[in-house]
Amino acid sequence: MAIHADLGRAEWDSTPDTVARIAASAGVPLTVVHRAAGDLVDRWIQRFGSGKRRYEALEIYNLIGPWSSASLRFCQSEMKAAVIGPAIARMLRGQQIISVLGLRRDESHNRAATPIAKADLHYAKAGNRHGTAITLWHPIAHWNSEEVFRAHGALGITLHEAYSIWGATRLSCRYCIFASLHDLSASAAAPANTEVYRELVGIEARSTFPFQPTRWLADIAPHLLSGGLRADVERAKADQLERRHLEASMPAGLRYVKGWPPRMPTLAEADDIAAARRPILARHRLENRYPTGSAVQARFAELRVAAGRQMSS
Repeated sequence: MAIHADLGRAEWDSTPDTVARIAASAGVPLTVVHRAAGDLVDRWIQRFGSGKRRYEALEIYNLIGPWSSASLRFCQSEMKAAVIGPAIARMLRGQQIISVLGLRRDESHNRAATPIAKADLHYAKAGNRHGTAITLWHPIAHWNSEEVFRAHGALGITLHEAYSIWGATRLSCRYCIFASLHDLSASAAAPANTEVYRELVGIEARSTFPFQPTRWLADIAPHLLSGGLRADVERAKADQLERRHLEASMPAGLRYVKGWPPRMPTLAEADDIAAARRPILARHRLENRYPTGSAVQARFAELRVAAGRQMSS
């Protein structure tokens, strides 16, 4: 069987048909699954909304952006693995399952150590009461890109339009946080991707966080944006610089670590925190619940008590 986690608006329009065609050509039934709480674009929006609520409540030190990242790949973990894993464990309960994935070592530094096979104990824990066992198998882990394309030709598998029409070097979402400038430009050239492009740029403008750490998606194809949205992005870029300057002015010794906050701020430090937060809260129309240094100190005291309870439980 084949199983595909559909990421909704983040996917190229032609991806579902491509997946279905490949499954049909292989002669295997296809199951399509989705994250119940929304697609990947929803997840980015939800993440920023949650981050704003936590920032307003002074539960985090710096404002958190909406996007997934190299260190937080929820686009892969939550949207794919955490949807596919439970689905196959449920559908094939009690079975010995081999889950075949096309991961390759030459795709990235993080995948360089990809094994040929390993047990998946996350979605089929050892000794579970159903006796379900999942083995992850990566049969082409040692292949390079040239071998992959050669196999497509030998097997008569039609390439996705991202390759065949728009010249991308790899297929991912329409706009991937890991994509190169070339591949982002290739995606933006496809008219069917324009609506999602504008939606993601809108998130950049509202959040003041660029899609990639050093690249604004808005700069990829500004001709596709309205004058109003381009102006919003320019304001967002200026606000990002101000936010980073303000956050850098906050006491470095109080930055987020496990078990945060690590200590109580002095009154002078708390005054600095309150002053830095004020314009950021105003920019995102959030309530300033801790407007003074003494209010910040009182909140830190509450947080330290809560953190101590959590660590002792």
